[in-house]
Amino acid sequence: MRFTLHCLLICLLAGTLSPVCAQVPPVDTLVRDTPVRDTLVRDTVSQVRPNYKMLRGIFAAQSAIYLGTIYGLSKSWYKNPLTKFTIEDDSREWLQMDKMGHLYTSYQIARHTAALYKKTGISKRQMLVYGAISGIIFQTPIEILDGFSPDYGFSPGDMIANITGSALYLGQVALWDEVRIQPKFSFHYTSLAHIRPQLLGSTWSERWLKDYNGQTYWFSASPRSFFKGSDWPAWLCFSVGYGIQNMVSAQKDVSIEKGYRPYRQYYLSLDIDLTKIKTRSKFVKTLGFLANSIKIPAPALQISRKGVDFKPFYF
Repeated sequence: MRFTLHCLLICLLAGTLSPVCAQVPPVDTLVRDTPVRDTLVRDTVSQVRPNYKMLRGIFAAQSAIYLGTIYGLSKSWYKNPLTKFTIEDDSREWLQMDKMGHLYTSYQIARHTAALYKKTGISKRQMLVYGAISGIIFQTPIEILDGFSPDYGFSPGDMIANITGSALYLGQVALWDEVRIQPKFSFHYTSLAHIRPQLLGSTWSERWLKDYNGQTYWFSASPRSFFKGSDWPAWLCFSVGYGIQNMVSAQKDVSIEKGYRPYRQYYLSLDIDLTKIKTRSKFVKTLGFLANSIKIPAPALQISRKGVDFKPFYF
């Protein structure tokens, strides 16, 4: 599914999350006994009484926003009438950059939704289940609409990427009781958008959504997460990135026919886990949580078929 809608869904979740993070449910509705650390090993379902009013409100708000988005998409995005269901294998398009977008979006939806529902006082197990399921549910109807569209078709590769993103979030917390590897995103403008503006974007705002050549997907992790006794700062991360270049068409052979030689790019850089920066401000914590889906600009090593290149400032 198009990256534009992916960003929209994440923004909708982030917008719903922001005010919730700033409020704390009354103590008498959350805590009965002495608070304990909520882990998968020792779940707090017996110690905490969820705020069902807030839970129902969040669910209703998200459902209304999402259903409205789907309805609007069905009326505006799909220009031709929906027909019979078809399957389209697009796994080789864009050198799999679009699949990275699906994985990233599904992960971020799961992460934001889990944090959102956590504020209601539900247990960690329930939080993870709601988050992981949401990462898939929020995108599956869109994939189904694609299947009925004569312009697209249902993509098994997209669906696998959606599931993988949610599983990446759920699996880490289930295995380590925390998130250690954070998928992130960065973008820089390229001159390739001028070649095919209808495909890669005709305006500055469209290009960061459509031009895959300028997008980079990262996986950031702090060594401190894996080596608890280390003196390495918990907020300082190493980040591995993936990008592409010279793709002026979804198909590699078409790009070659147009005189371009597509290739993959890999990156090694430093990053900051904004959720690990200590602060007492709830606003700063919320801002850090939301911004932690974006890779900070930093020096980077770029590795491709052209060799190794150092970028003093890369985003």
